[in-house]
Amino acid sequence: MNASAPIHRDLIVIGASAGALRVLLQLAAELPEGFPPVLVVQHIGRQLSVLPELMGNAGPHRAFHPVSGQKITNGMFLIAPPDHHMLVSDGEIVLTMGPKENFARPAIDPLFRSAAVAYGPRAIGVVLSGRLDDGTAGLQAIKAAGGLTVVQAPDDAKEPSMPASALASVEVDRVTTGAMLAEVLQELVRQPIIGRDDVPHAIRTEHGLTLDRERAMEKLDEIGSRSNLVCPECGGVLWQIDDSSPRRFRCHTGHAYSMTALDKRQAEQADGALWTALRALHERHRVLLMMLELHAPDDPGADTWRIEEERVRHRIDVIRELADND
Repeated sequence: MNASAPIHRDLIVIGASAGALRVLLQLAAELPEGFPPVLVVQHIGRQLSVLPELMGNAGPHRAFHPVSGQKITNGMFLIAPPDHHMLVSDGEIVLTMGPKENFARPAIDPLFRSAAVAYGPRAIGVVLSGRLDDGTAGLQAIKAAGGLTVVQAPDDAKEPSMPASALASVEVDRVTTGAMLAEVLQELVRQPIIGRDDVPHAIRTEHGLTLDRERAMEKLDEIGSRSNLVCPECGGVLWQIDDSSPRRFRCHTGHAYSMTALDKRQAEQADGALWTALRALHERHRVLLMMLELHAPDDPGADTWRIEEERVRHRIDVIRELADND
């Protein structure tokens, strides 16, 4: 290849969740044969996915769940397999079962960060319809490394939260409808790259933590500061990542959260704790009633059980009101 020949964008990474299927299928139908590789993370958790079959049937491209070591070449859609993060490194796929990010595995941010590190300005990141804000931090990483960023217009998305979060925190290059996405990507891959941005140290460090959690605390101290919050999945200390917008957190075992995801899980845990407490109080109340049945009304010991029964019943009423109004 001529050293003076222009370099073009040659990797597209897409983050998708609820409501994005229609856009993905239209994209598979409209992109031409031999188009640069498209890597897709859809929030599916451990569920079996038929997305490769659907996308493969929609257009001329090979679409499949890759394995680690899979070479990345033109004309393919690579879809993250269930319960695995999908990353890129040295032109190959890397699959991991590392800790969840934003309570998802596969998650969007790990793929986007790896694309920023491995491809720099050659990467194009796309955020489609979905809930909460997975993909925002990853899109920031691609932008910081000189790549291009594309977001589905929130009013065109079935679930606008992910696109809206990306638009609020990233100076994106294109906002598009799902119907125009294929045309936009074909235009962007033809644009030559002018100059090259270095990948920021913090992005390289966080990507490294995704791959290898050796000396994680030391590395986290380089890119964040210890908070007074604990990880809702493992109970470890959370580091707040420096200069992150929206605010993000990581623990030394590898779990990562945006503030929105952390708030959602804490709300779920608080709600669960209320119902657990209510169940325990109901059981306690039943035992106290049984104790009262064993004592005659004029038995001096009955007063103690009666007072305790009233106290527990009051607590039940208070927690029931809290739980019902949550």
